[in-house]
Amino acid sequence: MQDALFRSEDIPDLANARFALVAVERGIDHSPSAAQGFSYRLPEGADAAPGDRVTVPLGRGNTPTNGVVLKTGGPELLGDFPASKAKQIIKVERLGIPEPVVELARWIARYYVCPLGMALAGVVPAAVKKGTGARVRTALVRGPVPDEMPKLTPTAKRAWEAVNALPASAFPIEPRALADRIGEKTIASTNRLRLAGLLTETQIETVSTRTSMFDVGTANTSGTPPAPPPTPTDEQAGVIGAVSSTLGSFAPHVLFGITGSGKTEVYLRLLRTVLDEGGSAIVLVPEIALTPQTGRRFSERFAGEGVAVLHSGLSASARHKAWADARSGKARIVVGARSAVFAPVTRLGIIIVDEEHDGSYKQDQLPRYHARDVAIKRAQLESCPVVLGSATPSLESWHNATKADAKYQLHTMTTRPTGATLPEVQIVDIAAERKLAAQRGRPFEPGAVGLGPTLLDALDETLNDGGQAVLLLNRRGFAACVACRSCGWTLGCERCDAKMVVHTRSTKPGQAPPRGHLRCHHCHAEQLAPRSCPDCGSSLILIGEGTQRLEDDLIRHLDKAHPGLGEHAIARADSDALSHASHYFALLDRFAKGETKVLLGTQMIAKGLDFPNVRLVGVINADTALSLPDFRASERTFQLVTQVAGRAGRGGFAGRVIVQTFSPEDPSIVHAQRHDFRSFASEEIESRRAAGLPPVSRMARIVCRHVDPGEAAHRATEIARRLRADQGVRVMGPMPCPLAKVNDHFRFAVEIVAPSAGVLNRTLETLRNAGVLVSDSATAIDPDPIALL
Repeated sequence: MQDALFRSEDIPDLANARFALVAVERGIDHSPSAAQGFSYRLPEGADAAPGDRVTVPLGRGNTPTNGVVLKTGGPELLGDFPASKAKQIIKVERLGIPEPVVELARWIARYYVCPLGMALAGVVPAAVKKGTGARVRTALVRGPVPDEMPKLTPTAKRAWEAVNALPASAFPIEPRALADRIGEKTIASTNRLRLAGLLTETQIETVSTRTSMFDVGTANTSGTPPAPPPTPTDEQAGVIGAVSSTLGSFAPHVLFGITGSGKTEVYLRLLRTVLDEGGSAIVLVPEIALTPQTGRRFSERFAGEGVAVLHSGLSASARHKAWADARSGKARIVVGARSAVFAPVTRLGIIIVDEEHDGSYKQDQLPRYHARDVAIKRAQLESCPVVLGSATPSLESWHNATKADAKYQLHTMTTRPTGATLPEVQIVDIAAERKLAAQRGRPFEPGAVGLGPTLLDALDETLNDGGQAVLLLNRRGFAACVACRSCGWTLGCERCDAKMVVHTRSTKPGQAPPRGHLRCHHCHAEQLAPRSCPDCGSSLILIGEGTQRLEDDLIRHLDKAHPGLGEHAIARADSDALSHASHYFALLDRFAKGETKVLLGTQMIAKGLDFPNVRLVGVINADTALSLPDFRASERTFQLVTQVAGRAGRGGFAGRVIVQTFSPEDPSIVHAQRHDFRSFASEEIESRRAAGLPPVSRMARIVCRHVDPGEAAHRATEIARRLRADQGVRVMGPMPCPLAKVNDHFRFAVEIVAPSAGVLNRTLETLRNAGVLVSDSATAIDPDPIALL
C-alpha cells in the first residue's frame, strides 16, 4: 500500500547505486579531522572521479551548492547512513584536479585548521569555475583505418598520407588547424577524408582569449632575437648537477645565491633536464612584479614547448586558458604567483620557489597557507625535488638547511657570472644629513626624511653620467598622517586603531599639489583632509612621507637640475599608481628602454628586476620595518636592504647603494652593508633561540575579533585557558593586538609556541575536535604566522 503512494520512477534503484564523498565549498568542518565530506548518490549512468566539481543539494532547503569529489564507491561510503536517504548529486563537471592536489588540499585543511571545502575552493581559479572564455568546438580525430581504403582523389590521398603521419598527440584538432598542419590552404581535403570515414567529428572545449604582453607578461619587445644560453659557471654547474641527481625523488634544496649570481639560469637548466625526461614543472615567483622579466626568459628559452603564466594581472579568460593548457599538457611549465602551486600539471618533475623568503607567499585569508611550505608538501606527494632560491633565505629555510640534523640540501653561489662585484653600500645617518642639509640652505621638509644631500648628490652624478637610479621608500601615500603643530592632535581612523594616511591626486611638474584626501589602509575609509585642527583651530602639518610626496620632491628637483629628461623621466611604482598589471609592465618596458631614468617605489621594486644600467640604488628610510612590533623586524630589514641593493651594478658599471637610516649601528643594517647574510643569520637565530622563537620553535597565532571588545576578550581568554591545559606548549595572551581595532572589530590575540610542528598540530587539532577552535569570521587561526599586527 505504501509503495502505491510513489511513482516507480521516484524510487531509486539502490542495488547498483554509486556514491561519492563531497567536500562542499562552505565553511563547514565535515569531521574532527576535516578529512571527510558529505555522502551523495551519483545519478544513474553518471560517473565521477576525485577532483571533479559537482553541484549538490545542501541542508534542509536543498540549496544547490558547489563541491569537489573526494572519493567514489559503493554503499560503504555511507557508513551507518541509510542509502535510501542519500541525496542525489545535481551536476557533475569533469574539472580534472589531479589526485595529488586533492590530497594536498586535505593536508592544508589539517595543517592550517581550515574547512576542507574552503581549501579545495582555493585550488581552482574562479575563471575556471565560471568557464570564462570557454567555447565548445567541433574537432577531428582519426577514425579506424578500414581494411579496404576508400577511393580518394589524388589531393585527398596526399592529405591522408600527411594526416596519417601526424602523431597521436596531435588529435583532436580543429579542421582549420589540421589543414594548416598538413599544408592545405583550405579544409576541402579534410572534408573529403571526413566523408570517407577516415576522420570523425568530436566536440572539444577550448578557451579563447585575447593575449597581449600585458596578459602574459612575456612578450619580447626588444626587436632582437633572444641570446643563446650562456655557459654555466662552475658554481652553477655544481648546483645543476646536485639537484638533477635527485630528480624522481623528494628532495628539498636551498639555493643561497647572492644577487646577480645567476639563479634563474640554474632554474632554466634544471627545467630543460625535466622536460627532456618527459616531465613538467612549476615555478613560483612572489608577485606579478617578477612575472614580466621572469616569464619572458622562460618563454623565450622554451619557445614552442608550452609555458603558462599565472598571475593576478591576467584577464579572466587568459587565466582560464593558462590553467586549461596546464591541465591538458599543452603547457608543461607553469610560472606564477602563490596559487600557481596548485597548477594541474601531470608528471610533475620539479618545483622551484624563487625569492622563497618573500612574505607575499603567505595568504592572509582562509586558508592561511604559505605557498613555499605547500610547494614542499606537493613535492613530497609527487616525489620530486623542490628548490628554494634566494639571496636572503628565510631563517626557517636556512635553519632547516644548516642545523645538525638538516634534511634540506644547501647550495651556495657567491659570484656573479658577469664578473661584476657586489655594489658598495654606504650607510648614511639621517640625523647628520639633516645638519648638512641645513648648512647648505636646503633643510628637510618638516616631518619628512626625503633625499638627503649625500643621496641627492649621488643621484645628480648618476644622471649626468647617463645612468639610471632606483629609489626605495616602503610607504605609499603622501604622508603618514596629519597633526596639529600646537596641541599634538592627530587624525585617526574612526573604525580602526590606525592613523589616516594622506594621499593626493597626481600633479604635473611645477604645480602645487591639490588639497589631499585621507585614507585608512586597513578598512579603506576616506575623507578630505581638514584645513585646521578641530581641537584648537591651529594649522596642521604633515608627518612622515610616502612615495607620492617623494615623487613631488623629485619632480621639482629634476625640473631645475636636469631639464629635458623627458615626460617619463620619473616613474612611481606602488599600488596607488599601478592599478593594473599592464601599467606595471609598461612602466618596466620604459625603464628597460632608458626612457625612465629614476624608478621610485615600494618593496615591489626591491627584488627580481635586472637592468644593467642601474648604477645607483637609494633606500630613503631603512627603518620603516625596524619599528614594527614583530620579532621578524630585523630579518625583514636585512632582506629588504640587501635585495634592493642587488639591483645595482649588474652591467658594465660599478654600482653604488646609499642607505639612509636613523639606526646606522643596527646589526641588520650593518650586516646588509657588508652583504654578510651568514653572520646576520647566525646572530639572529641565536637571539631567537634564547627567546624560544621560530625558526627554532613553531608558532601559531589565534586572533578573536568582535564588535564588542568584551566578547572578543572573553573568547580569547577561553581559548588561552584551554591551551594552557596542554603542558607541551607555551601560551602568550590573551592580549590586544598591536592593531587593536580594524573595521569596527576589536582584536585579541593568543600566541602558541611549540617545540615542533607535530606538537603544535596536535594541540590545535585537540581543540578543533573539541569544538573550541573554529575557523570563521570571528576567529582567525594562523599556523606559522609571518606578521603579528
